[in-house]
Amino acid sequence: MDNGEARSKFWKGVLVGALVMAFVGLIVVGVSAGIFLIGRTVIDNQALVQSETQTDASRTDGENTDDVQLDLDAIGDKMEYIQDIVDSYFLYDEDPQKIEDGIYVGLMYGLDDPYAGYYNKEDFESLMEDTSGEYCGIGAMVQQNVKTGVVTVVRVFKDAPAYEAGMLPGDILYKVGDVSATGKDLDLLVKDDIRGEEGTFVTITVLRGDSAEEVELTVERRQVEVPSVEHQMLEDKVGYVYVMQFDTVTSGQFAAAIDDLEKQGMEKLVIDLRDNPGGVLDTAVEMMAYVLPEDKMDGLLIYTEDKDGKGDHFYCKDGQIRVDSDYGYRTPGYPKVDDHEIDIPIAVLVNGNSASASELFSGALQAYGSAVIVGTQTFGKGIVQNVIPLGDGTAIKLTTSRYYIPNGVCIHEVGVTPDVEVDLDEDLKNEAVVELDEDNQLAAAIRALKRK
Repeated sequence: MDNGEARSKFWKGVLVGALVMAFVGLIVVGVSAGIFLIGRTVIDNQALVQSETQTDASRTDGENTDDVQLDLDAIGDKMEYIQDIVDSYFLYDEDPQKIEDGIYVGLMYGLDDPYAGYYNKEDFESLMEDTSGEYCGIGAMVQQNVKTGVVTVVRVFKDAPAYEAGMLPGDILYKVGDVSATGKDLDLLVKDDIRGEEGTFVTITVLRGDSAEEVELTVERRQVEVPSVEHQMLEDKVGYVYVMQFDTVTSGQFAAAIDDLEKQGMEKLVIDLRDNPGGVLDTAVEMMAYVLPEDKMDGLLIYTEDKDGKGDHFYCKDGQIRVDSDYGYRTPGYPKVDDHEIDIPIAVLVNGNSASASELFSGALQAYGSAVIVGTQTFGKGIVQNVIPLGDGTAIKLTTSRYYIPNGVCIHEVGVTPDVEVDLDEDLKNEAVVELDEDNQLAAAIRALKRK
């Protein structure tokens, strides 16, 4: 076999393999907000769950799949022609692995899905690294704009390294060391560049304020305990529960917080989901089941729907969470939850950084009429991304379905609209930590509870 024939087979094999793998594989049910905790990535799909279904590799459009197909032969011929030009004229040495990775990256980019992406072996291994409730990071939360790739700080934790270094909410991450933060996959930026060995330092350059002043911060990496749930009793028997994210341990911590407040005589409850990026779907479902009554809306909590109208329906009946799936399987692993309902006035605090699972939780409580929503319009992330391993150590991520709250509303690109709309005071927005007695949104939530 001559070099030209071998090269032709290589390119066509690469292309066919990429396209087949892109549409046939393991389906993981999950949702990602694009908002992550520095040092511990909030990943909704905590485990890769294999489906018994596969999709047709020839289907490229959900509405008109028969007329739209890629001409693999023509594309392969053009790629071979381009390679011939590269061989003849390219000044530098080429890296075949980078070229191959670039092909797959381009394929995912062509889907016009801002959440889609390709992970090579190194990236996927880094993405799937296990993390625990403690991490060696800097103690801040950031979000990434999926259209521009800009990474913005949304929360800085008190007494954490980022707080001590002077990082503020609203700061735009410009560079981490010499690495440009804009446009890099946020999971990998956190894991590869921000996290590190305890006691080491990372230089983070941020752009601050309307003038985009460049500020260089030197931040120590330390073990930081993630405060998943915090609670306290406020005046007039108002319980306050802050949920930072929906982690695997959050539902148990949430139930324990509610139990403690009830023992203290709680008469009203504020659940604070501001800046909550979402997280593990199962956790959000368990928390919904703990709060909501089972005798309304047939116990439906949320449901999903793919391009064929199929999906999963999550119910809670008789203290048991049930998943009815159109794919012919039921999701195992849900423990029997306490036959519990919070039958007191509830307010849920949200803002523009409340996303994904936190929107599903607040939207479900609003649909049931179980809570008054206070704050500003939420992020608007109601679609499911699947991380699909390709069997060779690499993986792709793409959007596969939508989420719906119990009343049939999809909050994607819309968000949850507060019943009481109130923005945080301007002079508080850039404070690293807002004390509860200064928090005007919390005050508005308490007033709304008293009216109820």
